[in-house]
Order: sequence, then structure tokens, then C-alpha cells
Amino acid sequence: METLFETSSALKAAWNELKVSQPQLRIRDAAKKLGVSEAELLATGIGEQVVRLNSEFANQVLDFPKLGKVMALTRNEGCVLEHKGTFQKIDLMGTSPNQIATVIGPIEQRIFFSAWKFGFAVSNETASGPQSSLQYFDKEGNAVLKVFLQESSDYESAEQFLQSFRDENQTSQIDLGKFEATVYSTREELDFLAFSQDWENMKDTHDFFGMLRKYKLNRLDAVKWIDDKWAYEVDRLSARKVLEVASSTQLPIMIFAGNKGNIQIHQGKVKTIRQLGDWLNVMDPEFNLHLNEAEVASAYVVHKNTTEGLVSALELFDHSGEMVAQFFGLRKPGIPQKPEWKSLLDSLS
Repeated sequence: METLFETSSALKAAWNELKVSQPQLRIRDAAKKLGVSEAELLATGIGEQVVRLNSEFANQVLDFPKLGKVMALTRNEGCVLEHKGTFQKIDLMGTSPNQIATVIGPIEQRIFFSAWKFGFAVSNETASGPQSSLQYFDKEGNAVLKVFLQESSDYESAEQFLQSFRDENQTSQIDLGKFEATVYSTREELDFLAFSQDWENMKDTHDFFGMLRKYKLNRLDAVKWIDDKWAYEVDRLSARKVLEVASSTQLPIMIFAGNKGNIQIHQGKVKTIRQLGDWLNVMDPEFNLHLNEAEVASAYVVHKNTTEGLVSALELFDHSGEMVAQFFGLRKPGIPQKPEWKSLLDSLS
């Protein structure tokens, strides 16, 4: 994958110039301005404030609980989820390169290691003091997960982590790749009758992923093409009402957002909702959401059958048809969704 800069040192010099003229610019936005990936830009600090980690990513995640209380950040182009807490119950499934992990607890995630390519330990000086973090990226250099240490984190364990997983290669040059574009079925190629019957006969929300694979559908096409009984479009800014009502009534909800390498999940109530320009925010002590509404191109209410009855969601998509975020009513296995949640989604139409 080509870059505009022939060497890491040339990129580093360009970034230093940019930081002088725009000192408040975040690294993600600086990378866009410079026409490179965030991982490339971060790697220019190797040998100074950045240490390259090896590729034992599953073992690194298994060590996260030793760090104590941290802040975990997962994002895509349109949505950021931040949770403060501890990594608690971590289960690995499958084998490399298709290994996945489930993280249960104050920080809840579904991790897909097949998309992980680069890891770094980062030490920054910020306006509020030193900041240490672990940052992971996919092969295109996009962030999949960042873990920020807090004042109460276990810094001794963090140092042991660094010693255990420091890579022998500490050069600042990184080799990027590209994800292959998935080829999906067209509307004309779809056996719509079989597709709609399979949708109606779902027994679990997880059956949906298998159905998409079976018919070679992307998610947005599936919800656009299915009958209105199961999915229909609503105002693209519908998340505003969902969060405002959930806050005012203290209706517990679930929020899913992520990328190719990680899905982060919020479960519980939300309290403080703030609109700042294009950004719709939840600003609670242990949980923050930042939704860039400029990136939200469409929104759909989606219903799926389960053995416990309907499970309903608000799903947001960006301008390229990728998922931005999903909102569900909080429910546990074996328990139907709350009628108040279904009523809230019904009111969006």
C-alpha cells in the first residue's frame, strides 16, 4: 500500500510541522490531513514515546485484567464508545488466524483477531499530565482498540506487560495491506421468497449473520429489501430520541459499535445527553458515546424473531453502507424485550 511519504522520517517531519500550526489536532485527524493511516503516523514515534508490540494479540488481551481499571475505546468513522472499568471474564474461541474473544464485565467486547495487525504501547504528555495506552490497528492502519491507563491502573503490571510483549523489531516502517472487497448478491440474484422465509423463521438474533452469509448479502441491503414487517427506514437522526427517552425514563439499553477487529457493547442506563454540533454524546462517569451524525446516512428499525419473541433495534449506517451503531433494549437470554423499548422504536415511524 503506497504512502505519500517515502520514509518514516519524512512523515515525522511533516507531522511535527502540522503540530506546530494545529497543536490541538488529534492524531486520527492529522493522519487524514497527511494522507496516511493512523498506525503509520503513530509508528514514527517508535524509539521515543512508542514501543512496537509483537503479534501475540490474544495473549496480550488475556493479560488486560492485570492492568486494573482502564478506559477502553473502540470506534469507527461515525461512532466512538468509551468505557472505564476492568477487563474481567475473557474467553478465547477458535484458533489463529480466525480466533475470537468474548469479553464480559464492565468492559464488554467481541474481538476478531483476524483483523489485528499492529500493536503499540504509547506514552504521551498531555495537558492533564502523562498518558499511557495500548493501541491496536488493522492491516490498513485503522484503530481497532485503544486501552488507556487511569490513575488507579496497575503500572507495575503495565511495565511487565511491556517487557513480555515488546517486539524485537523496533523500526518505524510498517507494511500496510488492503482488505479484499466482498462481492454481494444483487436484488435480482436474491431468492427473495427463501430469504424472507428464513428471516421469519429465525430463532435467535445470531441466526441473522448466517443468513447474510447464505444469501451473500450485506447488512444494509438485507434491511432495505426485506418486507416492512421486519425492517423499515426512519429519520437518520432517530438516535437523538432514543437516547433522550432512555435517559429521561431510565430505560436500560444496549449500544453496539465497532469495526473489523472489535465490537464494544454498552449495557445499562444512560443519563447525561449532550448535543455538540454534529456530535450526539453520552457523557456519564464510566461511559461516553460520541456519535458523529454527519456520518449517519440512514437509520432503520429492524425486528428479528427469537424463541423469546421479537428483538428490535435501531441500526445506523454510514454513507458507504457500513454499520455505525446499533441500539437495543437491554434484555437477558430467556427474557423478552421490554414493551417500553418496542413502543419507543414504534414511535420513530
